Amino acid sequence: MTLHQRHWTLGIKLTLVAAPLLLLALVSIGLTLWVSWQLDGGAAAVNEAGRMRMQAYRMSLSIGTGDVAALPQEVRQFEHSLTLLREGDPERPLFMPWDDTVRERYTTVDRHWAQFRDRWTRGKVSEPVGLVSDTVAFTDQIDRMVSAIEQHLSRWTTVLHLLQVGVMALAVLGSALLLFMGYLFVLEPVALLKQAIERIQGGDFNARVACVTRDEFGTLAEGFNGMAEHLQSMYRDLEAKVKAKTSELADKRERLEALYDVTSLVAKAGTLDELALGFVQRIRRVAHADGVALRWSDEANERYLMLASEGLPASMVEGEHCVRTGDCYCGAAPDQVEVRVIPIRSMTTPVLGHCGVAGFETVVSIPVRLKEHLIGEVDLFFHARYALPDAERSLLEALTAHLASAIENLRLNALELEAAVSQERTFLARELHDSIAQSLAFTKIQVQLMRDAIASRDAARMQQVIDEIDVGVRECYGDVRELLVHFRTRTNAEDIEPALQTTLRKLEHQSGLVTHFNVTGQGLPLPPDVQIQVLHIVQEALSNVRKHACARRVWLDVAKQPQWQIEVRDDGAGFDVASGPPDETHVGLRIMSERAERIGATLEVLSTPGRGTSVVLTMPLRPALEDARSPLMTPR
Repeated sequence: MTLHQRHWTLGIKLTLVAAPLLLLALVSIGLTLWVSWQLDGGAAAVNEAGRMRMQAYRMSLSIGTGDVAALPQEVRQFEHSLTLLREGDPERPLFMPWDDTVRERYTTVDRHWAQFRDRWTRGKVSEPVGLVSDTVAFTDQIDRMVSAIEQHLSRWTTVLHLLQVGVMALAVLGSALLLFMGYLFVLEPVALLKQAIERIQGGDFNARVACVTRDEFGTLAEGFNGMAEHLQSMYRDLEAKVKAKTSELADKRERLEALYDVTSLVAKAGTLDELALGFVQRIRRVAHADGVALRWSDEANERYLMLASEGLPASMVEGEHCVRTGDCYCGAAPDQVEVRVIPIRSMTTPVLGHCGVAGFETVVSIPVRLKEHLIGEVDLFFHARYALPDAERSLLEALTAHLASAIENLRLNALELEAAVSQERTFLARELHDSIAQSLAFTKIQVQLMRDAIASRDAARMQQVIDEIDVGVRECYGDVRELLVHFRTRTNAEDIEPALQTTLRKLEHQSGLVTHFNVTGQGLPLPPDVQIQVLHIVQEALSNVRKHACARRVWLDVAKQPQWQIEVRDDGAGFDVASGPPDETHVGLRIMSERAERIGATLEVLSTPGRGTSVVLTMPLRPALEDARSPLMTPR
């Protein structure tokens, strides 16, 4: 038969210690209350016995004075007191502390009362001879009963004092016992646990608490010992975990440095060769590869051109300069979207086997995609077998994504530059056609007229044609200088005012005209590309003034509010706007109108014969201006 050890909880232990003390305290308090109650009843009996003595003297006085009317009432009161002492009154409380002596004295008093009542209270007393001696003897018996009661109460008082002392002793003993048990069951285990915690805090993970009890503190000690054991095991493994975490952080730092390095390369590289060579150098260092090849695919993904390589034999670079898809381990199909790890030795030798000949064991192929379109791949070559970790895979994919974006940016920049050059060439062709070409065509006609004059030997005609040719050459020379002035004048990134002032000073220097420049209002500066068109319009208007207006003064007024408005006016000959401009100014006005339409502005020509001409360019409000700029900024 197996005996199970009983586990006493802390609550049961404290209850077992405190319950007897509590029971003794309750019994002592109950006894004290009972003795006090007895003393209260005895004291009331003493008082009642004292009243009986007074009642006896009062009856003796009534008998002696012959007051027969009051005597029956006094007899009843005395008998009531005597009955009250015998039966007691729990409500007051009042009861006799009976013992042999008290009971004997009460019986004596009762007998003497019967004698005193029969002799003095019944019938008529003629001569109260012996009344005083009988009264004294009767009251003496009452006094003896009171003395017996007081002696009995004195003993109860002694018992009460003893009980009070016992309660005090019990309180002291119980407090001491509870303190001892509290120290034994609570304070000592807490102190042991506190010492163990301090040792743990001091770095001593060997600290343990002895499980001397099977109560809550024993359970707590077991839990603490388990925690200490766990902490000790964690501390043993902490160094290894720190090393692993440090290694992980170092890998993450290397990946961040690689991303930063490639991002810096993307931002600084100005050519495709520089970008490709820098990328293969960096990705070889990041992947710890023995060789790297960066291949670019054609539009149909049929051929792969090697843009750059690092760590590959010259024969392999030369033999795989341009690879057809499927001729080598490299060259991913268009539907290939994942990174491939290719074990070279365990695969069938393809048409090109340069990597196997070079001693490589593993190739890692990373497709380069731009918007789900395969545009190339990066191949990493290893002399040993290589397994690609997930973190390394995600890093390589991120680097190739940066590469794809960088090459796309280079392509877009090239297209933008090409569009800008094409636009500038178109502008030059337009300027040459509208100015120098017209003058050369006029000169060509004059040359043909010269030939006719020479053939007819018309000297006057020849002189006239020579004068016309001279005027045409001068006009052509003036147009060339005008174009050079236009091309060399640059606007300010903040405001167009300096460029307009420079243009006016050049006009004043070349033609001798008196110029006036006036700016009113405050407004946001025009965008640089719009400033160029505005400046060309103003230059063309001033050129027409110099060539055709025969003016002495020219004014250039600029108003910035509520919208930009530029006005070129002169005091020259003018012309009739209703009948159209003269032929010689038709080209210039058409060019200005085209430029104004290009930037969304309106061009208005106001002229009166003999009173000069005014050309007013009104710019649109800001939102319209931004819309007008977009065709100019978009490469085509």
